[in-house]
Amino acid sequence: MHTSADDLARPPAAREMARTLPLLIAALSMIGPFAIDTYLPSFREMESSLRATPVQIQQSLTAFLVPFAFMCLWHGSLSDAFGRRKVILWSLAFVTISSVGCALAPNVQTLWFFRAVQGLAGGIFVVGRAVVRDVYEGPAALRVISQVSVLFGIAPAIAPVIGGFLHEWFGWRSVFVFLAIFSAGLMLWSALRLPETLPLDRRQPLRFRPLMSSYGRTLTHPQFLAAALAGAFNFTALFLYIASAPAFLLTHLGVPETRFFWLFGPVTAGMMLGGALSGRLAGRLDARHVLAWSAGLMITASAVNVVFHMVQPAQLPWSVAPLFFYATGMSLAMPTLALIGLDLFPEQRGLASSCQAFLLTGLNALTSGLLAPFASVAPIWLALTSAALMCIGLICTWACLPPKRAEVVAV
Repeated sequence: MHTSADDLARPPAAREMARTLPLLIAALSMIGPFAIDTYLPSFREMESSLRATPVQIQQSLTAFLVPFAFMCLWHGSLSDAFGRRKVILWSLAFVTISSVGCALAPNVQTLWFFRAVQGLAGGIFVVGRAVVRDVYEGPAALRVISQVSVLFGIAPAIAPVIGGFLHEWFGWRSVFVFLAIFSAGLMLWSALRLPETLPLDRRQPLRFRPLMSSYGRTLTHPQFLAAALAGAFNFTALFLYIASAPAFLLTHLGVPETRFFWLFGPVTAGMMLGGALSGRLAGRLDARHVLAWSAGLMITASAVNVVFHMVQPAQLPWSVAPLFFYATGMSLAMPTLALIGLDLFPEQRGLASSCQAFLLTGLNALTSGLLAPFASVAPIWLALTSAALMCIGLICTWACLPPKRAEVVAV
């Protein structure tokens, strides 16, 4: 039985949960961005310390993202079967242990192994969303999700800044010690303050064949695939710069390890602005017009980025300014594209959401492992590769648009 925000506000224990639960869920959702971004400023030192090549250190990001993408499909189902609290606590335990393993890694192969373990447990944000839906409904749920989204949006901006200072003060291993302490603290917080929000009578046993049938039906639906891949390619065009941040910032722009905010600040600000614009335009513009404005912003930003790096060397702030406008356009389109896909499966929106997350993180993993090492050799190649990914995203956007008479309005 769902509990409304008003009901939660009456007893002291409920008031405390209403106050702390959004913060706890937001903190849980920060595990993924922290695991991806915090250690990026340390890449050069890790190459020397572990006697590894730049590509081998780059592959430690892929080692995290591949199992992370895979587990995005299963965290929700596992929590439906065993309960939210148990899955969250076990996931945090794995993140803590694997972070310690990364900090103590004597070679790059050991680092890859523990990064893969981190990835298996890092998708607990999926369970956090389910917790919100268990406890809140209607406008209260939207308010809590908005609070979580705002706090979550800060994580990619502050993670490399924290990592840069830790690297500068204590060396690269301290970054993973920080991740271990952060996840252990969250595990203690969850153990003390996170109630089990899914009663036994609402749990669903894991049934492999029905689940695989549902996943197969969702992942082979042409319009769903087009909408999901549109959002994934649009985002991956930006994620290419995140995966290439050590080369882009340290080598091409010559900034120190403590100045990664030059990239992550504008990108995060653009994403937050695009999300805010999407909310303001909800109900005022239909999906086609929202996606058209988004495409205009992304195309303009990508064109300026390519032309600038064809005629000028990489330099601040001009090499990052187009990324702010691209991030704004990309983030403006994401809710509409997500809604188009989710509305195709009204009875299985949770599973459809997991499939969207799987495609997005899977494409990010491929980009990190295959495209980033190639594109990061020069700023112009980064700009051209990003523009090519965006073009694929725009083709998918065109393919996913419903007929005008069945237009979906972004909300």
